[in-house]
Amino acid sequence: MPGFYFFTGFRDWLGALGPGVVGRHSGVLMVTMQDVADRAGVSKSTVSRVLSGKVRLSQATRDRVNAAIAELGFRPNSLAQALANQTSNTLGLVVSNFEGPYFGRLLKTMAQQAELAGKQLVVTDGHDDPQREREAVELLVDRCCDAIILYSRYMPEAELVTLVETLPVPLIVMNRPVPGYPERAVVFDQSGSVAAAMEYLLAQGHRRIACISGPQQTLTARTRLAAWRRALRAAGVEPADEWVAEGDNLVEGGYRACQQLLARGIDFTALFASNDDMAIGAMRALREAGRQIPAQVSLFGFDDEPAAAYLSPALSTVHIPIERMSEQAIHQALRLATGAPIEALPTFAGELRLRESVQRP
Repeated sequence: MPGFYFFTGFRDWLGALGPGVVGRHSGVLMVTMQDVADRAGVSKSTVSRVLSGKVRLSQATRDRVNAAIAELGFRPNSLAQALANQTSNTLGLVVSNFEGPYFGRLLKTMAQQAELAGKQLVVTDGHDDPQREREAVELLVDRCCDAIILYSRYMPEAELVTLVETLPVPLIVMNRPVPGYPERAVVFDQSGSVAAAMEYLLAQGHRRIACISGPQQTLTARTRLAAWRRALRAAGVEPADEWVAEGDNLVEGGYRACQQLLARGIDFTALFASNDDMAIGAMRALREAGRQIPAQVSLFGFDDEPAAAYLSPALSTVHIPIERMSEQAIHQALRLATGAPIEALPTFAGELRLRESVQRP
């Protein structure tokens, strides 16, 4: 049955095996395939054939087996089926964390695409930690997923290459390039998208543009900050270190980072926040400091969260086509799972969403 599971550790993995596993779990007797065979009056191999759907059997036999399955509440052990059919009909997904609407959009799209393909999506998270990302991938390999999609923020580049080369199941990487394996990566143009936002602010006449960056241990945050610096230098403005405050990608982190900028007494006319959550936090800090948006400070975000259009003023931001990226990641994974060849995808570009939070200084 199509759908998706969430795994957060080994206990969840054991629970997802289902009551088709022989033995007792939490004190409840598990229904086995042999129980179904006995109830239907057929052999265990006949039950297996009905479950696989690959062998022609009489309608009467299938009806008896399906009736026994329904009466006993039998759920097949998906791992046993995987061994028998050489496919688990599952795709694995590792995300950095489950926070915020960005990953909500990703999960919704991938679950829909997996369901359309008749697959289940098995989801776990890497807890924003490279070691936990590795463990999550290993868990999905043990789960016999047909292919795995890894949305990685923290894993070293060399390790991504190693995983692509050595995992026993195909791997697609989102958010990061994979050197030597462009067809295995779904990549967003971080630098170009930041440049477009900065060019717009500069075209409005802003020169003193402060920045709230994401945590610098992630490639995404480093790339966006570097693009901010390049855009200013291309306009003949040397970015000062004091114009930058590091946040944590969360609303509170944006609020604290903006407070730091204000405490430094910096005279900035615009503020670029590396994601919308931090822009929302910065918006409150600016208001508490008596700075009007956009009359005194223009504000630009990144991600285009659903709430961005409903803020007051509505937030200018960069739209990430995460739905299209997620669709393509699933399609690439499905092709790899069947042994079909794949080609490298074009890099996805952001689109500016220009709203009320920016005006000329």
